[in-house]
Amino acid sequence: MPDFLPTNAASSGVKLDRKMLKSIAARSDSPGLIYIAQWLAFLAATSALVWVALGTFWMWPAMLLHGIFLTVPAYSFSHETAHGTAFRSRWLNEAVLWVTSLLYMEEPLHRRYTHTNHHTHTWWVGKDSQMPFDTPMGFGGWLAEVSGFALLRFHMQVFLHLAAGRCTDTMKRVTPEGEFAKMTRNARIMLAIYALIAAAPAFGIWWPVWFLVIPRVLGAPVMLLFTLIQHVELQENSPSILDSTRSFRSNWLAGFLYMNMNNHVEHHLYPQVPFHGLPRLAEAVQDQLPEPDPGFFRTNLEVMSVVLRRSLGRPAKAATIRQAPHMVTEGGPVERVAQRTM
Repeated sequence: MPDFLPTNAASSGVKLDRKMLKSIAARSDSPGLIYIAQWLAFLAATSALVWVALGTFWMWPAMLLHGIFLTVPAYSFSHETAHGTAFRSRWLNEAVLWVTSLLYMEEPLHRRYTHTNHHTHTWWVGKDSQMPFDTPMGFGGWLAEVSGFALLRFHMQVFLHLAAGRCTDTMKRVTPEGEFAKMTRNARIMLAIYALIAAAPAFGIWWPVWFLVIPRVLGAPVMLLFTLIQHVELQENSPSILDSTRSFRSNWLAGFLYMNMNNHVEHHLYPQVPFHGLPRLAEAVQDQLPEPDPGFFRTNLEVMSVVLRRSLGRPAKAATIRQAPHMVTEGGPVERVAQRTM
């Protein structure tokens, strides 16, 4: 199959009745507005915990919990609105994209267009602009990814390029030319907001530190553990989403935080389906897909075990999660297949 075909349901050999797909992919404002209300309620509760615990040891676990509820949904919602599927109303979708991208710390149009490219060329070496780590992954790469600092460095580089009116080759390749002026404006406004937050303690204003900055740092590893398992240990350069992408089982809390993106194979097959339609989509195509991998904790523990054993030169076969054949290394030096693009 030619490698320039978009990676989606057609390239993966997955079929779904058009009427059913149209029903599942129907957009509405209500689910997104309900999600915002629930998210704000969780944030109010976790903010109250931080406030009560300030000045004690318990402020740290409170800020971690608050950070998880701040950071993971910010990523998930910015992702959903980048697709334009969170709401039926375009203005509402774009407003939430801007705010959640500010929290996620990526310029929103850069988020949209690099992610569109990621769907078009999912896990294709040299084409996918959202490959956040080298493959096969070693333990050093795992630490760099999960800490959040590698991603933050990349996003700050993007901000500085855009704020200066400069575009990288990747930006030029994936972004419509008419969008660059908007991206520069967004980057400058967002950097100004971050600068104000950074300067606030100098004026005796500390609440952004306790409710935004430290929780954002503490919550980032949990967010990145969700995103890491989307494609890690799977096949590069395949037209089939079934080879390159992972779904995993989830409970209600992980499903809420991640906006049902645990159904990640399904999302890549039909990216036009909104977050609230993904469980129904998963049920409709389940007989055509691999079994989802274990839940969030078990899948991440196994990934960590695999990459650690690979770095130590030991066999790196996973016990329960899916792996591409070339990821099952037997020890010794490992040849790099792909280099990170973000």
